[in-house]
Amino acid sequence: MGVSSIDLVFIHDLSPDNGDINGRYDTLLKQAIEGAMPELSKMRDEGLIKGWGMGVNTLPPILAANEHADPNVHLAACQYTLMDHRESLQKLFPSCADIGATIVVGSPLNNGFLAGAERYNYGSTIPEGFKQKRSKMNEIAQRYGLDLHTAALQFCAAPDIVSSVIPGVRKPHQPAENVASMNVPIPADFWAEMKAENLIASDAPV
Repeated sequence: MGVSSIDLVFIHDLSPDNGDINGRYDTLLKQAIEGAMPELSKMRDEGLIKGWGMGVNTLPPILAANEHADPNVHLAACQYTLMDHRESLQKLFPSCADIGATIVVGSPLNNGFLAGAERYNYGSTIPEGFKQKRSKMNEIAQRYGLDLHTAALQFCAAPDIVSSVIPGVRKPHQPAENVASMNVPIPADFWAEMKAENLIASDAPV
């Protein structure tokens, strides 16, 4: 690869939601705990990589890695967004804080749902009530002169334990829009109203 070390290595999609592993999640997780994880830690100690973690769409693999190994950073996709974040606040963030690991938030827009797409987390099934919740969020955002895309990205970046937010893109203009969204001032009253309406958790960092 022409480099002396690799910055980050993620164990990718070793997760119960991955249909390609055909129900072998428990077996493969045990293999990773006994094999891949200690080997990645050894590679980090030797300077071949700078850090490692899980890159998954669900919480259990990350919690298991934190319990059995010493990862540095996890790519948690679809786990901390405006639409769905309470379990991460209660379980994911404390687990990572205990071992000094950080979080890269993947799919902060729930695969485009928070930008207006009629899909959610890589599928066409949208959870019951989520369209109504998105509509209410949009109404509040518009009153403050914001778009929900901007609020969603800044929400994901707010927790101290989050080291990066990586929104995916489908069109050439979207990366520049994402950068611009991170520089938009958001009034504290917007977040206060979102919490007052129980649209986001009362203890969510903003």
